[in-house]
Amino acid sequence: MSMSHNRSIQRAACIAAFAACLLTNAALAHARSSEQESGKTYTLLATPKTVAWGHYDATTPPVLRIRSGDTVVFHTVLTNSPAGLEKAGVAPKDVEQDLRDIFNGVPARNRGPGGHILTGPVYIEGAEPGDTLEVRLRKIDLAIPYAYNAFRYGLGFQTDDFPYSRVKIIPLDLATRTAHFGPGIDIPLHPFFGSMGVAPPPGFGRYDSAPPTIIGGNMDNKELVQGSSVFYPVFVPGALFQIGDGHAGQGNGEVDITAMETSLVGSVQFILHKGMKTGPYPRAETPTHFISMGFDDNLTVAAHKAVAGMIDFLVEHKHMSRDDAYMLISVDGDIDITELVDHNKGVHVMLPKAIFKQKE
Repeated sequence: MSMSHNRSIQRAACIAAFAACLLTNAALAHARSSEQESGKTYTLLATPKTVAWGHYDATTPPVLRIRSGDTVVFHTVLTNSPAGLEKAGVAPKDVEQDLRDIFNGVPARNRGPGGHILTGPVYIEGAEPGDTLEVRLRKIDLAIPYAYNAFRYGLGFQTDDFPYSRVKIIPLDLATRTAHFGPGIDIPLHPFFGSMGVAPPPGFGRYDSAPPTIIGGNMDNKELVQGSSVFYPVFVPGALFQIGDGHAGQGNGEVDITAMETSLVGSVQFILHKGMKTGPYPRAETPTHFISMGFDDNLTVAAHKAVAGMIDFLVEHKHMSRDDAYMLISVDGDIDITELVDHNKGVHVMLPKAIFKQKE
């Protein structure tokens, strides 16, 4: 056998070894990526020590620390008092003990200025201002077999027409996934969290949980059901995510100030996108649509913000010109009123994913 033939064999062996090394490295990289995607799973109960009552605040200590890829199973309670529910007709035994514990255990100084009981905040390791936090709503389950709807004077879109208060308890049929609103009126259930958000910039202070803004918060967007993702700009280290205000369903506008208010359990996965800009408002994706959002006390301004957000999304992520993006929204985008009653009004733009035939 010649020396040149031996060298050829050695080269072939080296190439094979190098290729095997590349495959091994690729497999390890894929394994690391898969590990980040799956992550660990935590359960966060709603207790006096794990809720923020009525506010988003950059100084609220986190109740849980996780990493990108991890999943948190959030337990939440509806926003009402045990006494209020019992007065409306809920049997004392059907009022959640977690809600009683929170009402008895959270001191007055830690409540407000809003009324929502939010589970969290959760600190995501590595999240910094300028990043984007993706919140994947993997599963949303009903926790109790009833919801309530209520209005009172001074709140709601038609408040002058209803100068009194009323609370209605709505039975939820978990087997048929319907709400029995009244005789002959059954409503399909579409559970979602009305309030999901990150901590605001420190200058906001203790921000009221009612008006949605750049942090998301009380968006009351009925499209954000199981299988959706919401993308948030990060304003403080760790992002400090909170969630609550469970709804069994809602109409766009939420005109009397409440939806079908209930307690939910949500399985939520967090993915951190370093250096990816989102904003100034959160955006979302459902299984069928891309969504941009805008919030403002002036409904017209909120609509301008939502349309501008969709234009920015199409330019950045679909590589369209601004002209074409503007035109596309006009010919196939739906501009919907999210809610009219939370001080800041909400508008969202829905653009169907199916029109984009080319995969990214």
